[in-house]
Amino acid sequence: MLRLRELENLDIEQKKPKQAAVMAVFYPGLQEETRFVLILRKTYRGVHSNQIGFPGGRVEEHDEDLMQTALRETEEEVGIPRSEVTVLRELTRLYIPPSNFWVQPYMGLMQRTPQLVPQEEEVESVLEIDLDEFMSESCLTTQTLSTSYAKDISVPAFLLSGHVVWGATAMMLSEMKDILKQTL
Repeated sequence: MLRLRELENLDIEQKKPKQAAVMAVFYPGLQEETRFVLILRKTYRGVHSNQIGFPGGRVEEHDEDLMQTALRETEEEVGIPRSEVTVLRELTRLYIPPSNFWVQPYMGLMQRTPQLVPQEEEVESVLEIDLDEFMSESCLTTQTLSTSYAKDISVPAFLLSGHVVWGATAMMLSEMKDILKQTL
């Protein structure tokens, strides 16, 4: 609720946010279970250092649109060929105040198990998330964190593959989970 109240008072366009896009790619695992990819970002001097997120990043001049940005960045960060991803839908665009980014998330599907290769400069590790684990209510948790807008607040989060996923990525995951519940 704190974040929602803060965003209500912001003129986001006046801040001239940078544009970015991310991709949730679903694919069959080695035992035919459905999986999707998250990444652990490298430690660096920045607001998203050492955080869990979807593969993705900022728009570059040669990107035709945000969907192409998400596909390109996914290929660069985890090695999933953009030509093999069928984009299923957009999720809700999300403003991230600490880094001043408008992020457009997408959901995509790949028909085979990919060879995942983390981009050495940006990705510490690649996390393959089992869909059954994600859809289980037992992965929902809360964490007490300090953020850009509050100290020691309780935030909703996901516990996936031993990692706490919170913030913008958790918001995207929550929407994705709601969509999947309606579909599956």
